[in-house]
Amino acid sequence: MNQPSHLEWIGRTLNEETLADAWPAAGFAAVLDSPDRPAVNEPLPQLSHWCYFAPMVPQSELGADGHPQRGGFLPPIALPRRMWAASDLTFQQPIRVGQALHRRAEIVEVSEKQGASGPLIFVKVANHYSDAVGNALLREVQTLVYRDHPAPGEAPPPKPAPQGAEWSRTHRPDTAMLFRFSAVTFNAHRIHYDHPYATGVEGYPDVIVQGQLLATFMRRAMPVDRVATFSFRALRPVFADETVLAEGRAADGGGYELWIRDAAGEIRMQGRATVP
Repeated sequence: MNQPSHLEWIGRTLNEETLADAWPAAGFAAVLDSPDRPAVNEPLPQLSHWCYFAPMVPQSELGADGHPQRGGFLPPIALPRRMWAASDLTFQQPIRVGQALHRRAEIVEVSEKQGASGPLIFVKVANHYSDAVGNALLREVQTLVYRDHPAPGEAPPPKPAPQGAEWSRTHRPDTAMLFRFSAVTFNAHRIHYDHPYATGVEGYPDVIVQGQLLATFMRRAMPVDRVATFSFRALRPVFADETVLAEGRAADGGGYELWIRDAAGEIRMQGRATVP
C-alpha cells in the first residue's frame, strides 16, 4: 500500500485536555531564578504554557532522537534532524493556575525548500488554547524544520546583531539549566542533554540550548509585564556554556524589536512583541 505524502497530513488535528497545575510553572520559574509563584486562580507568567501538553508517549515509543516516533500526529518525515525554528503567539486571556485547559493542535502547512545543505521540510502547527467553556486564551503557531545531517565544517554564516539596545540581560545557560528546562517541559530531545549524541550523531559541537529557553530570556528581559503578541525565529544555535545577551528596543511603528546576541556581537535569535 502506498504511504501517504507529507501533504496529506495538512488538516490533521489533535485535541487534548489538562489542568494548569502549579508545580511545572513553579519549576519553570526556578530554572529562571524568578520569584514567580502564582497561587490558584492567579495568572501564569507568559510562556509558562510550554509546561503543559508535552507528548506523553510510552518510553518504548520514543525515536532515536528522544522525540516520539514519527508518523503519529506529525508526518513521518525521514530527514534526521528536527528543530523548533519559530513561533508566533497571540495572548488573548491569561492562563490561570488550576484552570482546566483544552488545546486543539492542527497541522496547517507542510512545505519543502532547498537549502545550502540540502532539502528542508517545514511543518507549521497551529495550537489553540481555551478554557473549559471554550473561551480563547492563547494561539501559537509553531514552525518545525527537518533537515539532513550537516556536511563537515558546515555552519550558518554569522550576522551582526542590531545596535542601540535599550536593555540587555546576560545569560550563560549551562548543562544543568538545560537539563532542568527539558525536565519541566518534558522534552526528551537528546540534543539538549546528551553530549555524545549531539556531537557524534547530529554533528553539533556541543549540546544545544532550547529555543524556548532563549525566547523566554528575550521575553523576560522586556520592561513590560504582559504583551499581546510575541514571535521569535531561531537563526543560529546557542550551545551550553556560551554567554548570550537578551536585548531589545522600541520598534518603529510600535512594539518592540528583540534579539539574542553572543559576546562577539552576532545575532542568534530575533523576535518581536506588541503590547495590549
